Amino acid sequence: MKQAILPPNSAKPIAPYTPAILHNGTLYLSGQIALDEKGDLHTGDIVTETRRVMDNLGSLLRTAGMGYEDLVKITILLSDMSLYGAVNEVYGSYFGEMPPAREAYAVKGLPRGVNVEISGIAVKG
Repeated sequence: MKQAILPPNSAKPIAPYTPAILHNGTLYLSGQIALDEKGDLHTGDIVTETRRVMDNLGSLLRTAGMGYEDLVKITILLSDMSLYGAVNEVYGSYFGEMPPAREAYAVKGLPRGVNVEISGIAVKG
């Protein structure tokens, strides 16, 4: 059975999607952007933006009873590959010795003109 994961005090989705779905012990996390609880974007600099995105993922994980260590697969979408190093530095600070499998690539555009969007899959292990 599928269960919608909606953290309390989080921004409402900006399109017709569920922020995360838990199914048979696997959590599927929709792409997160730098929205805060009020729905305001935090895109002043890429470090702040990436932290906000990672914190949003963390909120979804905690609501599902999981943590960053349960992530097994991540996809990072960037507005420009020149941001890769800064995003990688912030992203890496959220993981220990075994970060999840992932890919990162630039795309032509992202929702609301953001610079980074991150989605993932987590499994309680």
